[in-house]
Amino acid sequence: MADSIILETKSLRREFGALVAVDNVSLQVEAGSLHSIIGPNGAGKTTFFNLLSGNIPPTSGKVLLRGKDITNVPLYKTVHLGIGRSFQITNIFPNLTVLENIRLAAQALGKDSFRLFRSHRAFTKYEARAWEVIEQVGLMNEALLPARTLPHGAQRKLELGMILSPDPEILLLDEPTAGMASEQVPELMALIQKIQAKGNKTVMLVEHNMNVVMTVSDKITVMHHGSVLAEGTPAEISADETVQTAYLGHLYEDSAASPQ
Repeated sequence: MADSIILETKSLRREFGALVAVDNVSLQVEAGSLHSIIGPNGAGKTTFFNLLSGNIPPTSGKVLLRGKDITNVPLYKTVHLGIGRSFQITNIFPNLTVLENIRLAAQALGKDSFRLFRSHRAFTKYEARAWEVIEQVGLMNEALLPARTLPHGAQRKLELGMILSPDPEILLLDEPTAGMASEQVPELMALIQKIQAKGNKTVMLVEHNMNVVMTVSDKITVMHHGSVLAEGTPAEISADETVQTAYLGHLYEDSAASPQ
């Protein structure tokens, strides 16, 4: 069992003054799984992702990658360790083409990362990788278009492509369906599942769409006030009375009232 754990936290805690955003969270993520983190607004989900990716340091506790302590490794270095991270707000270069966005993301982890003003022809290996990723995320027809001209769903695909370009082992996806029309969500989630299965990737997902979470997850961790409230398979979480009382019932009611 220990060999299958790719990412682990031990008593991870983050304080912002008197506010405890993440409260001694211990969690294990199995390699090759899709592990979702859910909870109401303010539960600490995004802060937890920020701790995993090195975007912010913890107040105490540890983050382990394949058993190695990476607690104080900053974001720009965790990328080199095989952790790719998305954010709630789409993070792309709007005036560059889809191809240029993905090529630069691949180049960022290569030896040419600071040589941005050379002709793209000098970086054929990065461009070849970019075309592979563009095909993988289904943006071949949009490859030469400026990113700003893409609809929101395609921009989310582009962001996923930028994360995939250096071929990370772990994808931390924070609200990947945020702002998408409901009819676009299944396509994106099917793409994420396909990438996970074909590339043997581990995916951690923060997501408010419970239909998505219950459909795609191997395991779900429920956070509440910065702590772990429950953990289990989708069936176990759905049947957990504590989770139903504290969280799921309210979410389904919100979802039913939402136009999406």
